[in-house]
Amino acid sequence: MRRLRAVVTVLAAVAALLAPGSALARTDGSVPRLTDGRGRVLDLRGWNVEDKTHRGADALTGVTERHFRDMARAGFGLARLLVFWDDLEPRPGQYSERYLRRIEHILDWAHRYRFRVVIDAHQDVFGPAFGGHRGIPEWATRTDGLAYVPHPDDWFAEYYEPAVQAAFEHLYEDADLRGAQARMWELLAGRLGRHPAVFGYDLINEPMGRLRSGEDPPAAARRIERDQLTPMYNRLAAAVRRADRRHHLFVEPTPVVGEAVPTGLGRIHDPKVVYAPHFYNTAMEAGRDYDPAARWIEAYESAVTRYPREQRVPVVIGEWGPPDSSLPNMRRFYDDALASLARYASGWAGYTWCYGGGYCAVDEAGRFRPNKERLSWPRVVAPANRPG
Repeated sequence: MRRLRAVVTVLAAVAALLAPGSALARTDGSVPRLTDGRGRVLDLRGWNVEDKTHRGADALTGVTERHFRDMARAGFGLARLLVFWDDLEPRPGQYSERYLRRIEHILDWAHRYRFRVVIDAHQDVFGPAFGGHRGIPEWATRTDGLAYVPHPDDWFAEYYEPAVQAAFEHLYEDADLRGAQARMWELLAGRLGRHPAVFGYDLINEPMGRLRSGEDPPAAARRIERDQLTPMYNRLAAAVRRADRRHHLFVEPTPVVGEAVPTGLGRIHDPKVVYAPHFYNTAMEAGRDYDPAARWIEAYESAVTRYPREQRVPVVIGEWGPPDSSLPNMRRFYDDALASLARYASGWAGYTWCYGGGYCAVDEAGRFRPNKERLSWPRVVAPANRPG
């Protein structure tokens, strides 16, 4: 009986290692793997954890210990924790001690359940100056008096509003805003960098910018990434390193990457950079079913792997997952997506671990929503899995 149990255990371990998303399933050796401090290859799988509802004194109260307990039980070990600059620094130079303590409290839960946490400086449509979105504080928002019209049925279209585009341009180009953003990151890294749950810092979520005359979105994205995001990431990397030289820096292209457009990002001069694009399809975001014949996943993979190959940096997908996982082709989508990610990514964080509908991983009772259980696989802790 002992032998039978041993054989079953070994077979289960082999099955887990060969499952989509596992380290041994990877076939693309041209993209570097992410490793830990002992040289072991990491295979990070988890979810975004967020609270976009509460702010001020109640900020982040929607994140509870249950999030980490339930994720751990389902086999996950990575959390991308959304934090908002507008909550951290509601007035210039005045940082919220309450908010910092709340982040630390969440990190304590994460550590209890052995999670690696990426601290994500999140923004949606820049910040609260635009329709109550979250991210960059109102005091750091400059619009040049340009127009802003909300799009309640298509919030992503708000990124193309002139006032929003001006705000991004000022964030990248104005010396005082550059300095404020760098100080914010230096403070976060100095305060959180010693916590054992922290794994890295995602320097800004889904950065956008201003389209210039004659540019289409792909051309604008490449210019913004080359001329504005690359210098910004180098500035913020230097700021973080003044306080923390140990943890990884996650850098994102613009969301235009979802159209299978290679990034224009240049070299980020830091030894621990991780490329962290998002993996969203415009049609599925609009509520349509997955269309395998469109070969979007193949086009995305071809485009998104160019930068990490050239720069020799690993890839972790910061967000992914459709808003409606119950459509007829979604089982096929998850299988195709996991197979693709296994070829080049060192990990991913689904969007998002919450209890309800829409993007939520699970329902109110904690049961996986349709097809999302396919992301949960047995975890196998292997000794000293060193890159070859």
